[in-house]
Amino acid sequence: MQFGKIVFLALVGFVLSACSTKEYAKQESVFIVFKTPTFRHADLGFIYANDEDMKIEIYSSGQAVMSLEVSQSAVCMSMLECMSKHSFNKEVLSENYPNTILDNIFKGKKIFDGRNVVKTGNGFTQNISNLSKYDITYSVLNKQITFRDTINNLLIKVKRIEG
Repeated sequence: MQFGKIVFLALVGFVLSACSTKEYAKQESVFIVFKTPTFRHADLGFIYANDEDMKIEIYSSGQAVMSLEVSQSAVCMSMLECMSKHSFNKEVLSENYPNTILDNIFKGKKIFDGRNVVKTGNGFTQNISNLSKYDITYSVLNKQITFRDTINNLLIKVKRIEG
């Protein structure tokens, strides 16, 4: 009988811990533009981050209109089911992108392993192209990140808001 109670309590604890909210060490206020061929959002929002995960929210009239949760292995978007990073890239961005591209863009890190990076006094730029697959201009300058792919009609802009 005791064993049954222990198993029951362990299962309840496991279920409740899975429903707990994630703790994020860093929160930033930002203006985000997220445009793809299938949807467009541009408004104020927040980026929440910790060592492993990131959550991006875009608000309009005080309501979250888009939520994007990025973990080490998956991406969950409010309008789509959770999927692997590769599947998200294939469905939303481009199947030719590396799985780390979304993390790196929102964190302001170099993409494509730093290919064609040009450092400047206030950040860096990258121009990366692959015939008929992508034509990317990416810059992290001052407090603004701009990612544009003219072949795949993508634009992601993140401007940090001082508060």
